[in-house]
Amino acid sequence: MSTENPAQDPLATNLPALLPRGDGHQFLVYGDSCSGVPGGRHEATFAAVNAVARRLDPAPEFIAFLGDEIIGLTADEAALRAQWRHWLDVETAWIDREAIPVFHTTSNHATYDVMSERVFAEMLPDLPRNGPPGQAGLAYFVRRGDLLLVMIHTSAMALGGEGHIETEWLARVLADNDDARHKLVLGHHPVFPVNGFSGAYQREIGHEYAPPLWDLLVAHGVTAYLCSHILAFDVQVHRGVLQITTAGAGTAHRMPEGVEYLHLVQMVLDAAGLRYQVIDTESVVREALDWPGGLVEAPDWRPLPLGEGATPVPSTRDPIIRRWRFRGQAGPRTSGAAETLLEAWSPGQGLAPLWIGFTGPARKLTISLAPETGRSPHVWFGPELSPDAPFDLDLALHPGMGPGGVLWRRAGEAAWSSLDGASPWGAERLPGMSLWAAGHGRGGVEDRPFRGPDLEVLTG
Repeated sequence: MSTENPAQDPLATNLPALLPRGDGHQFLVYGDSCSGVPGGRHEATFAAVNAVARRLDPAPEFIAFLGDEIIGLTADEAALRAQWRHWLDVETAWIDREAIPVFHTTSNHATYDVMSERVFAEMLPDLPRNGPPGQAGLAYFVRRGDLLLVMIHTSAMALGGEGHIETEWLARVLADNDDARHKLVLGHHPVFPVNGFSGAYQREIGHEYAPPLWDLLVAHGVTAYLCSHILAFDVQVHRGVLQITTAGAGTAHRMPEGVEYLHLVQMVLDAAGLRYQVIDTESVVREALDWPGGLVEAPDWRPLPLGEGATPVPSTRDPIIRRWRFRGQAGPRTSGAAETLLEAWSPGQGLAPLWIGFTGPARKLTISLAPETGRSPHVWFGPELSPDAPFDLDLALHPGMGPGGVLWRRAGEAAWSSLDGASPWGAERLPGMSLWAAGHGRGGVEDRPFRGPDLEVLTG
């Protein structure tokens, strides 16, 4: 595309960056370019992402690069260093690192053995050396006023390699910096599966590390864990802490194709929370979030009568967070037959686009979304109910969070969690629905009825 006339070239104009509402921080996050080789497979795609990053106005205060800068994975130390030199001196030479510091995390392509760990620390000498013993320049923290950034090493060779992490140092850093208004922890590997791609150590951190790590983040009021590795953009929340995965910085093959895309993420932290915009290589904002946004205040709950009705359920393609509250008492344990809390559909549709209920002998909270006729529904799972026990649950469908936007919490709690699913999309695909049934399915009172007493369905 010619750039002789900037007025006619959208790629020659500045891109407005999100700015804090009052005091705060605005910055750029991206990862997984797997480049560093002149003329290599990912050099052009990484350049396309960087072309967008260079146009952010104002420029970011800092950049967090979440690993896999280079293709790496070589036993030849000289070749590895050459990749780093090309990435630093050519591909990201546009970054004025004195004005815009770049904070890197380790990763499976860049720190895959003891030699590559040493090279990582030597090639990035400006990174702080305040990590745990044996991880100097690999794990570290940065304090920028009221913002704490903690980079953890998720491929620690001394602990077992890929997917292995250290948590004692992290606990001390978070405790020593509890006065920070904003806290982010950054690492390469996700803690929770993304798009259904799961597997301890290679797709997410080892499962023995996940609970204690997340307990720390929750206990210390961390806003988000930022990660990469799975070639996607994804956001989910667990006990009030976001996991944001961004691995779109240039690796050409993405999964799943047709859903994911090359991208970067521009973020803001301020007193109101966290906001971001996900921008693709055509400068289009593909996804955006204001967290916690509309989930802070309790809605004006309105009862939904049991039985069937015709109150429209708007499409979640509109920027509306749909919320329901379900309370009642579970029945005795009998069989694993499905029990309906709410089903919504329109005339002429096949499977109902939305079904909420309990499934299986353990009465697991289950959400089924079927936005396309003739295609299998995608299913999300939540907590289990004890027989004869009371329950009081809030559910929300957040169209700005993709598959992570199928949310639940116990009524009265502040922290939301994403239900577990394996889908690359979420409630944003739901159509509008004009009919509903509460307490049983749309086939009538004998269609998957709720078997306990005192069911109430509220909408807000």
